[in-house]
Amino acid sequence: MRGLWVTEYTEFDKLTVEEIPSPALEPKQVRIRVGAAGVSFAANLVVAGKYQRKPPLPFTPGTECAGEVIECGSGVTRFKPGDRVCAALDWGAYAEEAIAWEVNVYPITEILSFAQATNFNSYATSGAALTWPHLLNLQAGQTLLIHGAAGAIGLAAIDIAKNIGATVIATASTQEKRDAALKQGADHAVDYSDGEFRDAINDLTDGRGANAILDPVGGDVFDQSLRCIAMEGRICPIGFTAGRAAQIPSNIVLVKNITVCGLNMGTYYGWSPNDVRYEMEDRVRTLMTKFSEWASEGKINPQVCATFPLNEFKEAMALVLSRKSIGRVAFEMK
Repeated sequence: MRGLWVTEYTEFDKLTVEEIPSPALEPKQVRIRVGAAGVSFAANLVVAGKYQRKPPLPFTPGTECAGEVIECGSGVTRFKPGDRVCAALDWGAYAEEAIAWEVNVYPITEILSFAQATNFNSYATSGAALTWPHLLNLQAGQTLLIHGAAGAIGLAAIDIAKNIGATVIATASTQEKRDAALKQGADHAVDYSDGEFRDAINDLTDGRGANAILDPVGGDVFDQSLRCIAMEGRICPIGFTAGRAAQIPSNIVLVKNITVCGLNMGTYYGWSPNDVRYEMEDRVRTLMTKFSEWASEGKINPQVCATFPLNEFKEAMALVLSRKSIGRVAFEMK
């Protein structure tokens, strides 16, 4: 089969598409004919050996795919050949076939294309951040501030927040991205390209501030967010695309009774030194079931910015790294 092949940690654009061996199938695993695979910034780090988790060499990168089950290992009970699924992988998505543990595989509705279904992790991440009680616990009538709102996670968060019944304020750096956020359902869109947005948020909330903030950016954005958050508000950092992890000023947290609640969604898929994927399966599968239900009911609209054939992997990653993408970038295997 064809796939990207990493024999040494290197830059993503130095990879090649190779004829590689089809991976062996173990008990409680399924083999998936990959229809589409999500292209992420994290994959660039994994290939370079700069991610917190390093697959053993050689390997095929890629942790998110959607496609059709073509074979089931012994002990698999949830799936059969022919099922349409999405899957969180330890690695291996950027190939014509991929192997996934059954615990990390989820059925998808016929309404979603495979490229749309590669958004499943974005919806799971946003769903967990917004709805889990120990995180933002967003309620109807509250105001949610979403930074980087035109990214895959931001657009998913808009969808979910509007289904909850919240007011959504989206920030984005260009007019095109702000228009995309508004089209997705955001109530307001704010330009934060100059680093200033506190006054705009306070004006939109009559000085009360946002009840909940989802922040994949970090750095100065996180610092300023603490100055436009409501009393007893919650802020959830889920990444640091600004390149700097913010230092949390405890005086502001104390004075405003703020809760800071971090989320590394990969932990729940087993992407951590302490593999808890089986212990957390019920939590994650509940999110994925809701994702598929909402898609079937037309309540969410997973966005795909662009799709590329596998041999255009350099162009696909360049688009991701340019930060010009709106929604998901994906490989389509044809």
